[in-house]
Amino acid sequence: MLHRKMDQDTDIGGPNHRFPVTQHSATIAARSQDQQVRERAFATIVEGYWKPAYKYIRIKWQAANEDAKDLTQSFFATAIEKDHFAGYDSAKASFQTFIRTCLDRFVANQRKSERRLKRGGGVEHFSLDFGEAENELSLQMHVAEITAEEYFHREWVRSLFGLAIEALRRHYVEKGSSVYFELFELYDLRESDAHDGGDGIRPDSPPITSYSSLAKKFGLTTMEVTNYLAATRREFRKIVLAKLREITASEEEFRTEARALLGVEIK
Repeated sequence: MLHRKMDQDTDIGGPNHRFPVTQHSATIAARSQDQQVRERAFATIVEGYWKPAYKYIRIKWQAANEDAKDLTQSFFATAIEKDHFAGYDSAKASFQTFIRTCLDRFVANQRKSERRLKRGGGVEHFSLDFGEAENELSLQMHVAEITAEEYFHREWVRSLFGLAIEALRRHYVEKGSSVYFELFELYDLRESDAHDGGDGIRPDSPPITSYSSLAKKFGLTTMEVTNYLAATRREFRKIVLAKLREITASEEEFRTEARALLGVEIK
């Protein structure tokens, strides 16, 4: 995983990798009386969960491509319309488990009653890149040896890191410092992709495996490469934690996932 390589930067997060947290959960914001706040919260939830939901439908329920698209769109549209997220109780399960359980119930009900919505008919459509999700599915290794719950969690993690990577790229583009992300992409992301068996991060070219080769490619010193990568890894961890805070619903869930994914303890 990507975080294993990043663990080389032992100063990240301060002593014992402890991080302060100020972000708020979208699941809490979804209950706001302010419509705009609720809409932003719903958008955040959809962004964080649609791709694992779609892949889960394709794999567990063996749904065809178009059926899985319809079910994914309908599931989130129905959840938002009927305010299903308001019924979540963090004392009973993680939000991730709640979403997966609701998704299973929704798909089962759709199939049992055969009340399939016509494509494009009466369903709010979100702008979702199903083509990208299908491409990721085609690159994945055999998944029969893991449970449905494990598969959903794995794809949820993959989605989380994908969102964080895109946010990191935008961050450095907006700062006019794209070289930071380019170094990170060439060294950490391609190396991670080679180890993890296909996360959709340009597996078609070999990774650059030394700081000196990166320095030569970008006209930098080895020390500059070291410093740039350390700074980018810190920024990436910060973004991952912010995204994680948004799409988890309780302190326990957030702390557990932060520890598992990044090896960090939250204050």
